[in-house]
This record gives sequence, C-alpha cells and structure tokens, in this order.
Amino acid sequence: MYKAIVFFDLDGTLLMDDKSLSPANVQAIHELERNNILPVVSTGRNIFEVRYVLDETGMDSIVSANGSYVQFEGKRLHAEYLEPELIEEFNAFANAQGDPVAWFNHHEFALSQETPVTDENFKLLGLNARVEPDWYKYHHVNFMFVFNFNKEKLYQERFKGVLSLVRNNPRGLDTMLAGVSKKSGIEELLDYASFGDVPTYAFGDQLNDLEMFDLVDHPVCMANGNPEVKKKAEFITTSNMNGGIVNGLKHFDLI
Repeated sequence: MYKAIVFFDLDGTLLMDDKSLSPANVQAIHELERNNILPVVSTGRNIFEVRYVLDETGMDSIVSANGSYVQFEGKRLHAEYLEPELIEEFNAFANAQGDPVAWFNHHEFALSQETPVTDENFKLLGLNARVEPDWYKYHHVNFMFVFNFNKEKLYQERFKGVLSLVRNNPRGLDTMLAGVSKKSGIEELLDYASFGDVPTYAFGDQLNDLEMFDLVDHPVCMANGNPEVKKKAEFITTSNMNGGIVNGLKHFDLI
C-alpha cells in the first residue's frame, strides 16, 4: 500500500513555462517513488500531448483531458465519449459564433478551422494541428476545446447540464461531458485502486483544478496560480519557475 498519492497538474505547475521538465522536478518524482508515494499526472491535456512527461518521469498513471480519460499503471481505466449528435450541435453553435473547435481523443486531434489564435495556441503547445472538419465523424472524441476569449457564460448557459466548460487557457474553453472533471477522474482512480484512507495531495494553479482541490486532503497552489485557486489551497508554494514543486513536497515532508 502506498503511503500517499500526489496529483500533479502540468502547465504552470509541474512544467516550466516553456513546457519542459526541470531536472529538480524529475528528481522529486523519483524520490516520491522511492518513498513509496504514488505520483499521478492530473491535466487538462490529452495523453498524446504529454507523452514526453510520462517518459521522462516514468509516471504511468494519469488523469487526462480533465478527467475524460484515466490511465492507471499504464492501462486504460476509464474513458468518456461524446456522442456525434452532441458534437454536431456544439459545432453548429460554435460556428455561429465564429469560434474554431478542436476535437481530441487520447491518440490524436483535429481542428475545424485555422486562425491566428489557433496557430498561436498549438505552436505554444508544440503541436501540429491539422484542419479536418469531418474528423470527429470517424474518430472517438472524449474532449473538445472551443476557441474564444470571453464567452464562458454564453456556452455554459447554452449547454447547461449537458457539457462542462471551463477556462484553463486564455484562448478558449476546455469542454467535457457534464459532471466530468479532474475530480471525477481522480475518484475513478481512487475507487478502482481501493486506496481507502491513503492521504492525497494535489498541486495546481488554474480554475480546472478547483474541483480536484475540493476532493484531495491537501491542496497546494503555485504562487503563479489563479487567485480563486489560491483561496482553496491549504498551502501556497513558490512558482513553477522557482522550485514550487520541490518546496511544496518538502513542506509536507513527502521528500
């Protein structure tokens, strides 16, 4: 049985601003494992986007796409899928607003249209986005991303009770089935593995970490985090660029 479980958000948390892993953070992950503590990635991104993180750290458990796809010890544990009819409805609404949509599964993704904003976004993430408007018709989709800067309420009201939309990126909204979040994905993992009373910790920085913070025993926010996320944190560590992961783990005597 593990002594503890630590969930790590990636962007703005475990990763540096250029999306790389610092040697200190890789070392900290290995030290957790030597201490019989399970490190788990918990991210809004999909597995294919962050494969390098798993490879460099050796972690093989991940809550990805904000809980839409969960992997435990290298094996698929849980996956949510969006029905094609719902995707069609969402696409039509987004198109009426002039907003591009990207559709994802844990292997790949495609984009409805290319704009300067989509180019900027995927360049930052190091991804090559292909425009293929009918892609979702022939592939499973468990996560979408709709590009816009200030339309949370518009989309949330239109798809209330059907989709969950949260801003984890200034350029758009993470889009999952209603009720799906990092919290629901973590619950799937904890229930499956029967971790019981094992203490849980989570490091995060953005709004899609709020529900995760509600679930774990010890929520830790980065100094660079959203003010709303800081309010829910038990401890605020230093920034992702200033040893925040190592300092937070040391604060709780995990390493």
